[in-house]
Amino acid sequence: MMAFLKLLARNRLAAFGGILLLALVLLALITPLLPLLEPNATNPANRLQPPLSDGHWLGTDQLGRDILSRLLWGLRVSLAVGIAASLVAALIGSTIGLVAGYFGGRTDNTLMRGIDMLMAFPYILLALAIVAVLGPGLMNALYAIAIVNIPFFARNIRGATVSIAHREFVDAARLSGKGDLRILVSEILPNVLPVIVITLSTTVGWMILETAGLSFLGLGAQPPQADLGSMLGEGRRMIINAPHVATLPGLAIFLLVMSINLLGDGVRDALDPRLKSGALSRPAPMTRLRRRQHVKVDDVVRVPGQASALLEVDDLHTDFEVGRETYRAVNGVSFSLKPNECLGLVGESGSGKSVTALSLLGLVASPPGVISGGHVHFQGRDLLDLGIRELRRVRGNQVAYVFQDPLSTLHPLIKVGDQLIEALRTHQPLSRQAAHQRAVELLGQVRIPNPERRASQYPHELSGGMRQRVGIAMALANDPQLIIADEPTTALDVTVQAQILTLLKRLREAQGTSVLFITHDFGVVSQVCDRVAVMYAGRIVEVGPTQELLANPRHPYTRRLIDCVPRLGDPDHEPAAIPGLPPAANALPSGCAFADRCDLVEPRCREGEIALIASDGERQVRCIKPLANRTTTGAAHA
Repeated sequence: MMAFLKLLARNRLAAFGGILLLALVLLALITPLLPLLEPNATNPANRLQPPLSDGHWLGTDQLGRDILSRLLWGLRVSLAVGIAASLVAALIGSTIGLVAGYFGGRTDNTLMRGIDMLMAFPYILLALAIVAVLGPGLMNALYAIAIVNIPFFARNIRGATVSIAHREFVDAARLSGKGDLRILVSEILPNVLPVIVITLSTTVGWMILETAGLSFLGLGAQPPQADLGSMLGEGRRMIINAPHVATLPGLAIFLLVMSINLLGDGVRDALDPRLKSGALSRPAPMTRLRRRQHVKVDDVVRVPGQASALLEVDDLHTDFEVGRETYRAVNGVSFSLKPNECLGLVGESGSGKSVTALSLLGLVASPPGVISGGHVHFQGRDLLDLGIRELRRVRGNQVAYVFQDPLSTLHPLIKVGDQLIEALRTHQPLSRQAAHQRAVELLGQVRIPNPERRASQYPHELSGGMRQRVGIAMALANDPQLIIADEPTTALDVTVQAQILTLLKRLREAQGTSVLFITHDFGVVSQVCDRVAVMYAGRIVEVGPTQELLANPRHPYTRRLIDCVPRLGDPDHEPAAIPGLPPAANALPSGCAFADRCDLVEPRCREGEIALIASDGERQVRCIKPLANRTTTGAAHA
């Protein structure tokens, strides 16, 4: 609850709306305790007194009644009716939506066709018709407003229920013997409850306006009872000679509805799980850059004899600022990549591989992401110093990105051919016909059978391997000098994985493209990478030529990672899991971050900063006591 309130407070408009609404609600609650005049007491001798009159702070109306007293009592009535109508509509509408979405079939058709009939009528005309049948009155207005808003809740909750009614945890509940009612209450309802709360929070203000509208027309609160709408209706006839009679209740309605809507928007954002990790604002087009002073420990890792690299990353730092916590996801990463080279970035999940890759092109969501230090030199230019327009010319053109899950990165409602055409025409002056021909050629280039037909299909119509090939084709569309492949084979089966790796290797050899290959699989690394950089807790702990590193790892973490890989044809080898867990990114220890999991740890490992030092030849290792050479016949073939 405290976390929710803190997240809500970070949205200044929502916090302002919440404070204003709280003040209005408290004022309405203490109204009976205040020394106010009788709200319905008339005094024609004091009619239409202006504000700040003697004994009447806000003046009087056409019958001499005290406006301040009637305003506060009317505020109580408007709040009570609006909230009550919202709760009734939420209860009935959510029940209909839950039942229709869960059972489906005839139940769904019957209930939703009834909802469609209600939605076929303009809501205000339907509300007027209901009040005309039931008769004028505040309770009848409440029923009318609740009824016309039931479809709004039913539609929203039914959509949310349909999306989870066939999920695995619901099937597991059925297998455990739970009945439909228990599943609805214990499995479905908790998952759609945020949707109900969000819908309710954004509807209360609208219902108060609708209630005020009916009262304004004389169909809601009846004399002498007052609510804000009836006071506004009574004062409209004196808008010229006594404008305060109508202006004051109108201002109260404005403040009340505005506060509810601002708070409702904040509640909607705070309950959205996708926004809980960051600020409640739209992500920036590029990661925010705020370089701080960092103690530089490493130099850029360069290949000996290499005159100029295609990509040089120097002391890169990327943080996630969530509330008062700072998570150091990338903590001083340095490496280089030469033309036509494939560098593998390896490590456990959460080691900072993907964040490092996204940081190169300023693609880390900001907020909460912040690049707090370092430089990314590509062909001599620092990509972090480019403006958004210049950076967009680099993205997808000179530097391309292949994502891990193409089903979530390809647009589900656009055909794959059209998405390739868009990627081409964004950076090249091609006609649509020429771009279509080139898109078909690219699909054929990545070995997709019948590319002309596949170009007219949607992503969900393709297999996982084909979708990944489409992602590779999109990356190759503009002949990039560098491709960043973020675990492109993780979600694929072994056969398709081998095909994708072969394809990447062939394309690299044919076009001379450099590749930054991110993975956690040393078996994949041994097939496609020239060099390997091993990451742990946001830092590179070892780097070197692939076969040398696999055969003789220098860092204990690298050795433990290799020992985790099963070896075909070596039945005596038992993969050994690494004990413990990586340190939290917001509480990184001093010294070696792997110390708590290392079986060779000594006191010096926990002191100061440990630099990435040269080991031998082209090898670098971040360890005060690197491992000695060992004979490992199976590691190189992992």
